[in-house]
Amino acid sequence: MDRQNLVLVPGLICTDALYAPQIDALSPYADIMVADHRRHDSMAAIAAAILEEAPRFFALGGLSMGGYIAFEIMRQAPERVTKLALMDTSARPDTDEQRKRRAGLIDQADHGKFKGVTRGLLPLFIHEDRLHDAPLVETIMQMAKDTGREAFKRQQTAIMGRADSRPLLPSIQCPTVVVCGRQDALTPLSLAEEMADAIPTARLEIVEDCGHLPTLERPEAVNAILKDWLVG
Repeated sequence: MDRQNLVLVPGLICTDALYAPQIDALSPYADIMVADHRRHDSMAAIAAAILEEAPRFFALGGLSMGGYIAFEIMRQAPERVTKLALMDTSARPDTDEQRKRRAGLIDQADHGKFKGVTRGLLPLFIHEDRLHDAPLVETIMQMAKDTGREAFKRQQTAIMGRADSRPLLPSIQCPTVVVCGRQDALTPLSLAEEMADAIPTARLEIVEDCGHLPTLERPEAVNAILKDWLVG
């Protein structure tokens, strides 16, 4: 089997640490690039920058905000994407309420109140059974710290302005896997089912006992799913 090129796009306030278990597990099969999504404040600009740095042809995976970016990459250069993995994300745009909440977070950050991920927000990110998993919690908190206030503001601005990707779904022709933690509180399973039903080539994989960050919460399950998707 020929080696693959794999581009992984992290989520909001996440870094390459989000994919550390997958990088270890999939490196025998692929040359892996973790995209930098911190430099621009629109999905179009983020996707264009990633495409400029990516190999000519590549498999593409994105989690949460990374999925939003993956959709924009599919708009700009679908012919370059050989396979697609959409993890704990949504094809829908923000609601007015979500935009208002993000604008409030940007305003707080502008006034020196950026705290990254506080412990109070962790139940939105991980399964309740993992809230006392100190290494997991520290990884999440460190990713937010490493992202920083200014990149956080750019990311939130890009997310607020993203397009509705539901009309794009039927046009996706590459092999696609849609992954979702069963207990994801941020992008629940119904949104994964919506994407999987609309993409002709998609299959849905549910990660049990898992919240919004399955790559870190249940890495062995995700590694198996992505290996099968990548080499199958």
